[in-house]
Amino acid sequence: MPIKFPQPHCNSYYTATANEIPDYPLLKGAQSCDVCIVGGGFTGISSALHLAERGYNVNVIEANRIAWGATGRSGGQLIGGISGEQRLKKFQDKDISDLIWKMRWAGHEIIRGWVEKYNINCDLKFGYMDVGIKPRHLRSLQAEYEVLQQHNFPYEFRLVDSSEMKDILGTSAYSSGLINMGNGHLHPLNLCLGEAKAASQLGVNIFEQSSVLRIEHGVKPKVHTENGVIESDFVILAGNAYHSLERRHLGGIVFPAGSFIIASEPLSDELAHEINPLELAVCDPNYVLDYFRFSADKRMLFGGRCNYSGREPLSIQKTMLPRMIKIFPQLKNVKIDYEWGGKIGIVINRIPHIGRIEKNIFYAQGYSGHGVNVTHLAGQILADAISGTYERFDVFEKVKHYRLPGSQWIGNQLVALGMIYFRLMDLR
Repeated sequence: MPIKFPQPHCNSYYTATANEIPDYPLLKGAQSCDVCIVGGGFTGISSALHLAERGYNVNVIEANRIAWGATGRSGGQLIGGISGEQRLKKFQDKDISDLIWKMRWAGHEIIRGWVEKYNINCDLKFGYMDVGIKPRHLRSLQAEYEVLQQHNFPYEFRLVDSSEMKDILGTSAYSSGLINMGNGHLHPLNLCLGEAKAASQLGVNIFEQSSVLRIEHGVKPKVHTENGVIESDFVILAGNAYHSLERRHLGGIVFPAGSFIIASEPLSDELAHEINPLELAVCDPNYVLDYFRFSADKRMLFGGRCNYSGREPLSIQKTMLPRMIKIFPQLKNVKIDYEWGGKIGIVINRIPHIGRIEKNIFYAQGYSGHGVNVTHLAGQILADAISGTYERFDVFEKVKHYRLPGSQWIGNQLVALGMIYFRLMDLR
């Protein structure tokens, strides 16, 4: 069921440091437009901005506030790649390696372009490292390094061996790494709010605190809320892990998995330089991973899974802090100022779930941890499809996704089983 009572942004570092959080109106009465988008996160707002730049009349409906869900709570890591790339290729009837390579980085270029074009202040900074723990991780990093070489990747990238790791990160937890200066990190809430502002200035109507009750299919679908209705030529469903509409078509495919973050107090320049002198965003290689980076004011933002139950813990800090200190003992006396969590959309085969229910009702969801990059790609793909270009859309629509009936009742248990399975895979 849709959320009945609109909720404010969570109490996160991002909310506390937002540039501005404008109030958009509730939907009241009858409206009409070319495209109605349900969901005000990265998928919905990027779709809206892509379409507005092409001259479409667009309305966006958000049940809570813009970027309320995973978008405004994420780790803010801008990582190239599409989850499930190799599996994605198996569903195609021709070699699409070059197309996938271009899509890998498309979200980055969209974000770079919009930050500059619309003057969005979102602390965008480039520099990222995948780290290795075991010998097999080094082999994987070497393989990725070779792929970057083969494609003449235009940004700096290099392998880091065990002898250099301690200089790059002030920890003995990792034995290898791959630095990629084409990836990076940013303030996700400020990015989405800036994109929403740009879309609004281009004529997009944004409605907040307007939970969608149902969608009436037809030649011109109608999206109903408690106080209004929007009739449009096309509808885009962009709710991801918080989505609850069209269960007959979309239920049991995307599972909401918890991801949680703690933010320290600002670190001294000396301590910050000791533990991460290049100010890289970092991810470990596990399925159930840890990730971390500095904020613009040198806070350690440390995130990952919190437990295997699928439920939010009573104290995020008590669960996450020991893991942070295990990697960086230097932070044992640092005060934690913020703790928060949210749901990311996971699909069983890890391939983003992008398609359509009817010829005029589209959806995009299930980015499985690659949300900042791929949501912007998805918005562009959906805008292409509505404009009549289906090349990239067809790549995803061909994918067979697995559905688990009854997931709305046993979702937490399924997530818990999945977490245990992937944890066992990490321990190999």
